[in-house]
Amino acid sequence: MRVDIISIFPEMFDAPLSASLLGAAQEKGILDLHVHDLRDYTHDRHRSTDDAPYGGGPGMLMKPEPLFEAIEAISAMAQDTPHILFLSPGGRPFTQQVAKELSGRQRLLLVCGRYEGFDQRALDLADAELSIGDYVLTGGELPAMVVIDAVARLLPGVLGDCGSCVEESFSAGLLEYPQYTRPATYRGVEVPEVLRSGDHARIAAWRREMSLAKTLQVRPDLLSGPEGVADDG
Repeated sequence: MRVDIISIFPEMFDAPLSASLLGAAQEKGILDLHVHDLRDYTHDRHRSTDDAPYGGGPGMLMKPEPLFEAIEAISAMAQDTPHILFLSPGGRPFTQQVAKELSGRQRLLLVCGRYEGFDQRALDLADAELSIGDYVLTGGELPAMVVIDAVARLLPGVLGDCGSCVEESFSAGLLEYPQYTRPATYRGVEVPEVLRSGDHARIAAWRREMSLAKTLQVRPDLLSGPEGVADDG
C-alpha cells in the first residue's frame, strides 16, 4: 500500500513512521510512505497556506490553491488513484471497521489540517473526512499517524501473528477480555483457574463473558443487541 501525506509540518512524521512495525513494514515493501510539505505548492515569498475567512470570524483557514495543486501533483506520482482523506474534527468517526475498509485500498492520500480548518472548495476534493475523536487537536498530523498505524497493522505480513488483529478490542464489536502471562501468582493475585485449565471451550466461553462484561461497563454504546455486535453503520 502506498500512503501519501500532505502537511505543513512534515518533520513530525519522521520518527513515528520509521519506528517499530511501521518501519519494518516499509523495509519489507508492504508499506510505501511519502510525506509532502504543503508549502512546496505555494507561490508567494511567505509560502502562505492560510488566509482570513470570508464573513469574518476567529482564526484562519487553509487556502484552496496550495491544496489543489498538491493533491493534483501527488495524485499523479503513482499509477493508482488515491483515496483522498482529510483529517478533520467534523469527519466520519474513525473506527476499527473504517480501518479495515481502508486496508483494502491500494493507495491513500491523507491531508492534515491546521488553523480553523479547510476552505470548503478544498474539502470537496475529499473522498471522505475522518475524525479520530470528539475533541480538537492543533492539527491533523497526529490523527494521520493514528490512521496509518491502525490501517497498516491490518496489511498482510505486518503483524507476526495474524490472530492478533482478530482477537483484540473492537475487532468483533467488543472490548478485549483480560489477559495474563507468567507468573501464575504475583503479589497474591492469581491468574484465573480457567485460563490454566487447558480446556479451550471453557476458556473461549470465559473470554466471551469477560469481553461482554467489560464492554457493558466501559463502552455500552458498542452493544447493539444480545450478541454484542457493534453497530458500524
